[in-house]
Formats: sequence, C-alpha cells, structure tokens
Amino acid sequence: MRCPYCGHEDSQVKDSRPTEDGAAIRRRRQCEDCGARFTTFERIQLREVAVLKADGGREPFDREKLMRSVQIACRKRPIDAARIERLVSGIQRQLETSGDNEVKASQIGGMVMEALKGFDSVAYIRFASVYREFTEAKDFEEFASTINEAAHKG
Repeated sequence: MRCPYCGHEDSQVKDSRPTEDGAAIRRRRQCEDCGARFTTFERIQLREVAVLKADGGREPFDREKLMRSVQIACRKRPIDAARIERLVSGIQRQLETSGDNEVKASQIGGMVMEALKGFDSVAYIRFASVYREFTEAKDFEEFASTINEAAHKG
C-alpha cells in the first residue's frame, strides 16, 4: 500500500480488526520509509456498478463520495458515525446485490433520502436541498412543510 505522506510503495500492517458492523477490515499501517502511520479499510465488492449521471455521463460507483455527501448532511447533528457507516454500507450492498450493473444517480439520491428520513429531519432537509437543487428559502419552507404534514398524519 502506497504511503499517503511520502508516496513510498511499501507499508507494513501493524494491526487488523473488523469494523463494528463487520462489513470491512480496518488495517493500521506504517510506512517502511518515513515511518508515518495511517489506516486503510478493506471491503467486499460484489460487482462493479456504474452510476448514470443526469447529464448522460457515467462513472464508477464511489463509496467514499456517497459517504462524504451523507456526512455533510449529518454534520453537527447527534448521529453516531457507526450509524452513518451502516447507512452507506447498506446502500452499497443494495446496489451491488440488485443485479443491475448501472444505476441512475437519482436512484442513489432517493435511497439516501429514504434512509435519512428516519434518521434526522435536519440531515434529511440538508441532503434534499442539494439533491433537489433548492435555490431559495421558499424551497426549504415548502419541503419542510411536507415533512411536518407527514409527521402529523403518522
């Protein structure tokens, strides 16, 4: 594994253990050249999934990109990091086991929206603001009112 600090090609594994949800192996490594320590994660990948973008482009599914977008939506909210990890792992597992080699970006966004809906209303609205491209305050107001209406009906 290449060192992220000096770029040296070799590092030594100092410790390995499964993550809390058992979906990955966490490895602590040390660079054999500069001695820096860093962590890597090894995950099972069942199949390659391509994401079809709204503009017609295609790109490989990027778990880290999905993780970043969910973390941004959940920033400064009382949501445990392990819970976010399980959400992202669950979506990735759904995509890889669906049988489809291609998935629309909007479908992934919908999956995240559905998962965040039960997590935290603020994270849900934050994600929706990007996913649904809110452009002004009234967009937030209208979307938040649909959440309030749904909460009062249920």
